[in-house]
Amino acid sequence: MNIVERPSPNHEPRPAGVIVDMLVLHYTGMPTAAAALERLGDPAAKVSAHYLVDEDGTIVRLVDEDRRAWHAGVSWWRGVRNINDRSIGVEIVNPGHEFGYRAFPEPQMAAVETLCQAILARHAIPDRNVVGHSDIAPERKEDPGELFDWERLAVVGIGVWPDAARIDRAVFATLGPGEGYPMIRAVQERLAAIGYRVPQDGRPGAETYAVIRAFQRHFRPHRVDGQLDPETITRVFALAARLG
Repeated sequence: MNIVERPSPNHEPRPAGVIVDMLVLHYTGMPTAAAALERLGDPAAKVSAHYLVDEDGTIVRLVDEDRRAWHAGVSWWRGVRNINDRSIGVEIVNPGHEFGYRAFPEPQMAAVETLCQAILARHAIPDRNVVGHSDIAPERKEDPGELFDWERLAVVGIGVWPDAARIDRAVFATLGPGEGYPMIRAVQERLAAIGYRVPQDGRPGAETYAVIRAFQRHFRPHRVDGQLDPETITRVFALAARLG
């Protein structure tokens, strides 16, 4: 794996005693890779990541893994708020939804796969803690988005993917399909078990639907609408069952 060094000044020590147990994937969301690199290296911007992966597969190291990069912002996952403290951040070059979102080319995906496998070999990161920016900040972020191939990564041991064969069909049958309040509560409970910060009130609301959209971007990407259709419900139940 060939890595280009382009150090960013935007980093600091990790807190004492904190171990790296999360891997967060982003898209750059800027018109060009050059613009993204300039911003990630600008002291005034106060943002950075450990790596950037260009569309041609070039990997750029910006911050050493033993340092705290500034990529997650206001975020939450499995009860953890200070995600920058304990994570590796990878920026993947893509214009994003604002500037012409497009598919991630094969050389880029192959490089992301190689890089992530190397990171996971160095750190004890549980597969359920390989997440996207939209997973940890669903009301603010959409990246890396529905065109990113999470299933491909899960197949080679990077992250998780729902296994429909493991769904608790008895519970699902009891609750029935649709968006009735019992089903919303059941889905909320399972989204929380997966790791999302979501209300547990059994009621429809903006925060719950933002989390459903984030789940769909990651685990049901062919339709991202925030609706509790049977396929989304099935995948939520299946993933929660897999993760116990």
